[in-house]
Amino acid sequence: MNDTIYIDPPFGDDARREKLYQGQIFVYSPRPSSLAFCAFARGLIAEAFAPHDPETAQHHLPVDQYAEILNRLKPAFIHHPESKRHLQTILGDFGCSSEETYFDLPKMRSSTSSGYLTTGIAYAWHPHRDTWYSAPACQVNWWIPLLEITSDNAMAFHPRYFSEPVANSSAGYNYYEWNQTHRGNHVAQYTKVDPRPLPKPTQEIELDPQIRLVVPVGGIIVFSGAQLHSSVPNTSGVTRFSVDFRTVHLADLRARKGARNTDSQCTGTTLRDYLSARDWSGVPEDVVEAYDDGTGVRGRLRFDEERA
Repeated sequence: MNDTIYIDPPFGDDARREKLYQGQIFVYSPRPSSLAFCAFARGLIAEAFAPHDPETAQHHLPVDQYAEILNRLKPAFIHHPESKRHLQTILGDFGCSSEETYFDLPKMRSSTSSGYLTTGIAYAWHPHRDTWYSAPACQVNWWIPLLEITSDNAMAFHPRYFSEPVANSSAGYNYYEWNQTHRGNHVAQYTKVDPRPLPKPTQEIELDPQIRLVVPVGGIIVFSGAQLHSSVPNTSGVTRFSVDFRTVHLADLRARKGARNTDSQCTGTTLRDYLSARDWSGVPEDVVEAYDDGTGVRGRLRFDEERA
């Protein structure tokens, strides 16, 4: 187990990735690039929830109406061309090579307080690794709070399990079937129970000790997709809004570098979702094919929002 946390380290991207693959976590102070991204996202959120304050709108709206607002807001943010441009700027600011770095579209997350909405479009994440969801071993996660957070509505890491296997249900997860069946606008209908077969632990795990990192608006937490992490049950009284995105490095993909796979058994690959930080082109097909396992006949190779 290596649960070192680096605060604003001087490392370049190559050294950072090596340490991330070993289970270490990086925390960065707000920068103009990340603050600009937050301001852009907050503008969309404020417009969507007007005239209510987005942090407290849950106290004034029926849950179905709230879910429908999120159902319009989140795809609009994900597919907005400004979102991709902001990511290009942030990645350049952090020394990521535009030739070698690929990113997936940024996701806006919302965590409501006191169990108001914890399913579907606002799913409260149980402990999981992204590698249970067909992510490559070299995936790097970037997480940014859009509004002030506290320990009562943050994200938790469970570093004991970075190198310790966890019995889980990822063997039943195929990314292409997931794209075909479990993505799209219908997810907003799950306001009470979420029937989707999300991979999760099938053994009892110890949630404590855990690490909760409280960073300022625009601060960035960077961690491996193999880290076991979860949503802290929100008891703060306000809704948490955050953004996350993921990156992969082309040379690491080709060399099969990344965190060690301790327990993932899923099939398919997410690599077709990634875009070049230089020109938004996809990951080279020969690289994708090296990670593919022939299960694409079971669903959609890539999720297309317009077809959902």
